[in-house]
Amino acid sequence: MSLEKKVMDQMKVAMKAKDSLALASLRSIKSEILKAKTSAGNSGNMSEDEEIKLLQRLVKQRKDSADLYKEQGREDLAEPELNEAKIIEQFLPAQLTDEEVNEAVKSIIANTGATSMKDMGKVMGIANKELAGKADGKRISTAVKAQLA
Repeated sequence: MSLEKKVMDQMKVAMKAKDSLALASLRSIKSEILKAKTSAGNSGNMSEDEEIKLLQRLVKQRKDSADLYKEQGREDLAEPELNEAKIIEQFLPAQLTDEEVNEAVKSIIANTGATSMKDMGKVMGIANKELAGKADGKRISTAVKAQLA
C-alpha cells in the first residue's frame, strides 16, 4: 500500500474521531506528497525511498521548530510541533535503538577500513544509505564521530 493511500485512510479515521491535530499532520503529509509528485522532472510516482526521505524531512522540520520554540521559552508552541512529529513518525519504518545504530556503524567502519575523522564522509555516505529511514542523520553522525574519534 502506498504512503498516499495510508495517509488517506488515516485522514478518514482522524475526521471521524474529530482529531484536529492528527488531521492537520496528515494533511501536511498529503500536501508534500502532491508537491513531490507534481514537481518538475517527476514522473508522478514516488519510490519508497523518496517517501521515507519526505517523511524524515517533515519530522525534522517539526523537531527543529519545537527546539526553536523551546529556546524561546514557548512550550505552548513546541508541544503541538512534537505531537505532529509523532504522528508523522507512524509512517516511517521502525527506528533503530542507539545500540543498534552503534553496531551498524561499527560494522561499516570495519568494512571500509576507516581509522580517523578524515574517513567520516566515506562512512557517513554508506551509513546513511544502509540506515535510511531507520535512524536519523544526527544519530548516525553522533555514532560515527564517537567511534572515529
